[in-house]
Amino acid sequence: MTIVPAGVEVPQIGECFVGSGVNAAHINTVLGHRSGPAGVAWATALATPSEGHVPFVAVLRPSLPVKPLTLFVTKSAPADDSHGLLIWGPAQAGVAAGVADAVAAGTIPVDDADTHALIAAVWVNPKADDADEVYRNNREAIRTAIANGAAKMPHLDDVLSARHSPSNPFYTPPADIADPRQEN
Repeated sequence: MTIVPAGVEVPQIGECFVGSGVNAAHINTVLGHRSGPAGVAWATALATPSEGHVPFVAVLRPSLPVKPLTLFVTKSAPADDSHGLLIWGPAQAGVAAGVADAVAAGTIPVDDADTHALIAAVWVNPKADDADEVYRNNREAIRTAIANGAAKMPHLDDVLSARHSPSNPFYTPPADIADPRQEN
């Protein structure tokens, strides 16, 4: 059993994949108090960009950042100008609107809007081709990732029952290697 010392905050971590094909969204989130580990990670990521990966504060409109302040971190460097526009345009707008949705729904308590920081690691496929679908998928993916983090999803029983049949949109291993219990 892991014991967390009194006064130490444990950030909420969430994940969600929405959509299919090149316009799908995959988001990972870390939400926590600005004075805790999530805040330190937020500030560190903002202050240490790397080539092709420049974290930025997600905005609902120019000069109107969403709250809690959300750091948008790309999982893929912009492949070209059109890919970059999908990242900074519809993906960012979807993320910002989805975070605001989570506050409006109470998934993120209103009282946390000014005290917490959110990190959103966002995948936008370089071959994405539908701005509206990228927007919709990212809005739903972040809203769901935040809800999953708040609910401590997934449940360990679900993880353990899926361990012998892993699958993702890019690879599904054959049953004989996915589940070592299978006889050859």
